Amino acid sequence: MRKAFLTAASALAFLFLVGPVQAQSTADAQAQAKNQADTYRLLTLFGDVFERVRGEYVEEVSDKELIEAAISGMLTNLDPHSSYLNADSFQDMQVQTRGRFGGLGIEVTMENGLVKVVSPIDDTPATRAGLQPGDYITHLDGKAVLGLSLSEAVELMRGKVGTDIRLTVRRPDVEPFDVTLTRAVIPIRTVRSHTEKDIAYVRISSFSQPTADGLTKAMNKMKEELGDNFKGVVLDLRNNPGGLLDQAVAVSDAFLEQGEIVSTRTRKKEEHQRFNARPGDLADGKPIVVLINGGSASASEIVAGALQDHQRAVILGTKSFGKGSVQTIVPLGRYGAMRLTTARYYTPSGRSIQAVGIDPDIEVEQARIEALTQRQTRHEADLRGALTNEEQPVSDEEDGETPAATSEEQARLQDFQLQRALDLLRGVSLFSQRLKG
Repeated sequence: MRKAFLTAASALAFLFLVGPVQAQSTADAQAQAKNQADTYRLLTLFGDVFERVRGEYVEEVSDKELIEAAISGMLTNLDPHSSYLNADSFQDMQVQTRGRFGGLGIEVTMENGLVKVVSPIDDTPATRAGLQPGDYITHLDGKAVLGLSLSEAVELMRGKVGTDIRLTVRRPDVEPFDVTLTRAVIPIRTVRSHTEKDIAYVRISSFSQPTADGLTKAMNKMKEELGDNFKGVVLDLRNNPGGLLDQAVAVSDAFLEQGEIVSTRTRKKEEHQRFNARPGDLADGKPIVVLINGGSASASEIVAGALQDHQRAVILGTKSFGKGSVQTIVPLGRYGAMRLTTARYYTPSGRSIQAVGIDPDIEVEQARIEALTQRQTRHEADLRGALTNEEQPVSDEEDGETPAATSEEQARLQDFQLQRALDLLRGVSLFSQRLKG
């Protein structure tokens, strides 16, 4: 078996290393021969370790398990986003990008050996359990995450719909705590929208295949509802972990008339790509505010960067996550696929936001809004014998109680960043009207 394995490894090395025959200098030929010899020795080392583990490990391990673990280790050591997907994981990933998948509803990465929450997805077990961007998951059903690859941790979090899993969570300034989530089939509605009086509000929670169409339908519906009162758009990309590049391009294009949206650059110059906008603006030229925070990553940063560089929108909130790389899914037949980082992306001005993020134009930390208790003050109208205002209509109706706000309205009122965005849009609209008048 060992001889056969090493023969196969040597053949594999030959296929990788020997390319088209070209005229080379003696020095180049010697360097290439040395590199090939080093690779043969390393493949021999791999074969020795494989055989030793296969034959002497305390428990029997299948060849498939060992090879998949070796591939996984090779990819995960490149960067946090390259990984091996076995057949089941690859199928789950394909379902997810189509807009429906089973699991907890949480986007994660690996940091310092722990699973880090990038963003919980709206209306999923993760959001209902109160998980937050930046949380660290240290244990899964009591099993330590440390030592696992990201793929292995994700595999443990997946499971049969309706079954429970206990996560141990570490959060800054809080004692570690356990939370139990019930796995569910999660239909991803990536676009949610409503009107805020005269403003169109659109939240995009992730970028999957239905996203661009969902945005178009939402915008057309709200513009029809608002009519001439339409004053602007709030595009909420907070806690949006990203997704498909083509959907990020389509969403950016929806608000841009022309110009570059994003470029991707690989090791090979001939494979660089540029994506440009086509005429047409869903917002009809009205002002846009884009909300971002530390959970806004990847595709959402492409959108924010494009609209910021073209001065089409004001970016409000806090610095984004800073994932400026592109992953390509390479199918491996019946063995699944590998997710390989193949390019970096750049905003229209040429910025790489890898490990840097998008800085907002207006930095606004999230905060709780509380009304201050005001001491009772007297006004002119309270003075005895005060003159009445003849232009002020007098209502003969009795004052009624102000209806209580719904829970959804209360949540919006407590969203400090959203309120600042709405105030900004209304201020811009008012100023523009006065300039025209």
